[in-house]
Parts: sequence; structure tokens; C-alpha cells
Amino acid sequence: MKILLTGAAGFTGLVFKAWAQAQGHEIVALKADLTDKQATVLEVAAARPDAVVHLAAISFVGHADESAIYGVNVVGTTNLLQALTYLTNPPKCVLLASSANIYGNCEVSPISETQVAAPVNHYAMSKLAMELMASTFSDLLPIVTVRPFNYTGRGQASQFLIPKLVNHFASKAEEIELGNLEVEREFNDVRMVCDAYLKLLNKGLPGEIYNVCTGQTYTLSHLVTLLENISGHRLKVKVNPTIVRKNEIHLLCGDPSKIQACIGRLASYDLTDTLDWMLKEPL
Repeated sequence: MKILLTGAAGFTGLVFKAWAQAQGHEIVALKADLTDKQATVLEVAAARPDAVVHLAAISFVGHADESAIYGVNVVGTTNLLQALTYLTNPPKCVLLASSANIYGNCEVSPISETQVAAPVNHYAMSKLAMELMASTFSDLLPIVTVRPFNYTGRGQASQFLIPKLVNHFASKAEEIELGNLEVEREFNDVRMVCDAYLKLLNKGLPGEIYNVCTGQTYTLSHLVTLLENISGHRLKVKVNPTIVRKNEIHLLCGDPSKIQACIGRLASYDLTDTLDWMLKEPL
């Protein structure tokens, strides 16, 4: 099928494009600036896609310009969905990438899709706003929303935690400054995430939300140990309190029951294999 892909030049977009093309799908990368409504309408009309995967976003929690976060993540998504409603033949599925960050700090673990959202930063708030806005298109478009938990892989920007760690080990750096070493996150493989997205285009139910997760979490200190074992290099870790984000989410662990019931067992990648893959070709 012909898939219109936003964010095609980004970390996840590049992996998804290659993954989908390897399975015989045609990828049309949206080049328009989503905040430019007219340009988006014209390009969507020309593409006439069978399905849409919307990955374009400002995804770094620490991004300095809050207005840009909302401009891209909410207004840009609105422009895309509006443009899709103008098509004579609407796509059979519009997959919107939200984020597990919208859950914030909650006592329940693992977290299911029914958990009440409690975002604690602008990135998460913008994703929740995007979801609520998208619901106004539910009678016009077959929208499937995904909330991926933390994932990584080769090609992720070095401003993110795992690539930062990998780069320090690859360069044999003597030390690194990190924040809270005991926060727990899932660190899934981007290839698993892209495989899930592709399957949801065929099996996801319109109007539904799916956590993309495994339910397996790791502390940052455990990650450091894994990288030491893989690389054979020892790195001095200095805890810098100024790096700890305000309203830090301490534990983020998802319940994969719903997505597994929909698409079957998720593709399995051991974290050690993911880190080894990244170490072989760091940024």
C-alpha cells in the first residue's frame, strides 16, 4: 500500500521507511512544513495515500521553545488531519504517534491505556492536546493512536540519553555526567516499534489507543553496567543534580496486553543486542 509518512527524515521515520519498503510498501515522505496549512493540503492531495503514519514532532522533552512544541505537535497535526478530510478517498488508517509521557507520575504499574493522563512537561502536554484534538476528527478519519514507551536504536540523536551513553563508551571517554541513576524506563528497540506501527495499519481499530511497550524496565545504572560489559570500557559516572529534570517521571512501565491482543506477539529484541547494534556505529 501507499503510505504517507511524516517525519520521514527523523530517527523513527528512517527506520520505518526502510522497514515498510522491505515489505513491499510504497512510502511517500511528506516534505511540507506541517505548520504551513496550504502547503500541507496541496501535498496531501497529490499523495492520495492508502494509509498515513504521522511521526513528525518535536520529541525532545527538554526542547527550549515551548511554543514550537505546541505549534508542531498540535497545530501541525491539526493541519494534517484537516488536509486528509479533503481527500475524495480517505486513507484506511491514520496512525498518530503520541507518547507514554502523557501518563506522568502515577502509582499504577504497569500502565494500561485506561490510566488517566497526568502530563508533567510541555512535550507530554502537547501530545495529550494532540490526542484530544484528533478525537474531533473521529467521525471523519479512521484514526489509530499509539503511545510508545521509551525506545532507542542506531541513528537516534545524541541529545537523548542512550545515544549519549553509547557515544561516551564508543569514544572511550573517562567520565559522564548524568542525573538520577535510579529512574526506571523501558528501553525498547526502534525496530520493534516500527514493526508494531506497520501491523497496526492493518489491524488497529479506529478510535483506539495502543501502548507500544514490553513491560520490561531498566534503571540507568543497569544500562551503564550493560554498556561496560559489551564495550569492555569502564566509565566514571558523576551524578549532576542540575541535570535532573523538574517533575522527573521516576517509573514508566507499560502494559502490552492490548496491543498484543490486536497484532500478536511483539517483535523481540534483547537490550544487549540493541546496545551492541548502536555501539558498532555510533553517531
